[in-house]
Amino acid sequence: MNLHILLKERVSEFILNKYDLDFNDLEIQTTKKDFIGDITIVIFPLVKILRRSPVDIGNEIGLFLVNNSKYVESYNLIQGFMNLVIHSKFYLEFLNQISDDDNFGINKPDIDAPLFLVEFASPNTNKPLHLGHIRNILLGYSISNILYASGKNVHKTQIINDRGIHICKSIIAWLKYGKDSSPLQTGEKGDFFVGRYYVLFDKIYKEQISELIKSGKNKVFAEKNASIFLDAQDLLIKWESGDKKVIDLWKKMNSWVYEGFEKTYKDLGVNFDSYYYESNTYLLGKDIIKEGLKKNIFFKKDDGSVWIDLTDDGLDEKILLRSDGTSVYMTQDLGTALLRYKNHPKMNGMIYTVGNEQDYHFKVLFKILNKLGYNWSEQLHHLSYGMVDLPTGKMKSREGTVVDGDELITEMKLNASNLSKELGKIDDFSNKEKELLDDTIGLGALKYFILKVDPKKRILFDPNESIDFNGNTGPFIQYTYARIQSLTKEVKVLNNKINIDFEIIQKEKDILKQLIQFPNAINSAADNYSPALIANYVYELVKMFNSYYQSTTILKIHDLELKNFRLILSYKVGQVIKSSMGLLGVEVPNKM
Repeated sequence: MNLHILLKERVSEFILNKYDLDFNDLEIQTTKKDFIGDITIVIFPLVKILRRSPVDIGNEIGLFLVNNSKYVESYNLIQGFMNLVIHSKFYLEFLNQISDDDNFGINKPDIDAPLFLVEFASPNTNKPLHLGHIRNILLGYSISNILYASGKNVHKTQIINDRGIHICKSIIAWLKYGKDSSPLQTGEKGDFFVGRYYVLFDKIYKEQISELIKSGKNKVFAEKNASIFLDAQDLLIKWESGDKKVIDLWKKMNSWVYEGFEKTYKDLGVNFDSYYYESNTYLLGKDIIKEGLKKNIFFKKDDGSVWIDLTDDGLDEKILLRSDGTSVYMTQDLGTALLRYKNHPKMNGMIYTVGNEQDYHFKVLFKILNKLGYNWSEQLHHLSYGMVDLPTGKMKSREGTVVDGDELITEMKLNASNLSKELGKIDDFSNKEKELLDDTIGLGALKYFILKVDPKKRILFDPNESIDFNGNTGPFIQYTYARIQSLTKEVKVLNNKINIDFEIIQKEKDILKQLIQFPNAINSAADNYSPALIANYVYELVKMFNSYYQSTTILKIHDLELKNFRLILSYKVGQVIKSSMGLLGVEVPNKM
């Protein structure tokens, strides 16, 4: 039931009949809070066409709607804006219409709906997932949910950065200092274990650079000739030449990391439909580079390295292959893009969820694919997001001061447990129920705090602020949902259809107006690739409901029809809260 469309049709009909003018470009808005009304029609565009004052036009249209629409109760004019007061009947009919729809607002796709691939996570296999990865994963997973809810088929994927010099650094450090140990022996998660050797490599590397500088070498020479770095480069060349011993060791260490990653994904409640590996796609990238050289799209420099010149496109020269024949990130990204298209030739879009420090990289990637003649490159989109800072400063993985994702998840659950104990409202819970609630609240706080911020903006993540039961937080919304579940236990035994012949109060109308906007919020979030729009939507709904709950009697009233309406209204608010939070990947508890 879209009242905006209905009103547009009636006004267009009026203008056609009275002025013999076909006008369909009417602007209709939600009335601003400072004015009386529910829906606002912008009169200004008609002034020039009809050559009449906005007051005269507004009065004509306003009187027509009052007399010819069962939903328009009255109107008022503020300059070129006509504010319409909508009858309670419309909102009650709307509530009746959605009362049996448990998936209101969710437009599940059919088999022929557009297909979108969403890439997220995409970690390196040389370290555990950290807070920056957490934002990436939560953002990509939520966008996948939102696109699906907007009627699109979605395929969740990632590219595992399982090869390259950074991987070789971990391997070399383990070979030199690992003493043939394993995660099983040390009792560590595999990604933690391998990550320690990546940090150790950096420590030894810096020490060797310092020694070379002390011996009289300049910094540039020292950085390129530190022995541990030369060993890592040599290992990379052996890997790309297919050295069996190196490949076997690489597979073993990567398998440790994959086991660690999967546990983190499970704890976060996310999953994937496919995995791509750079070790499989970089060769396809090299084939693309050969093709580009034949077409003179790429060129070789004297040292044998391969480049593309994009200066005419407002970019720069970009290396595609090193002089020793080894690939760079761009090589494998070209191969991965082509392989994905071959696997999903009907895709309507491919979303890369990657931090904004890679903005330039993706401009270049998309431009290269376009120059190679791949028309589907126009369907590629970089979902760029800002970095995550902590009150103590920016994360740095190579120095070993990174905020590990698993440690953060554990901390959030512990904070939730401590807060629940302080509030003292779970004394009747079993230990298993308490543990489940801690998980739900802790993860809900983390996910909501990160996703409520526009992806383009940088985040200052404060674990203590995120866990608060007051303000714009996940626990605040979860608590409101639990309150509604307690309130509406008897809804199922009541009549789920409402008498539409009574007046509702303004707070009830405001809540219903917010519910009406839920499908629009989903579509807007999908169009803008922004879960923050869903978070903002549900927070506004929760604030409205809490104000209503505090000021309105719901259960202890004698008028059964009014009681039935208020319980059904509360129940539907709860359902939309659950659906909204579900789009963010956040669970909501029935009891808190």
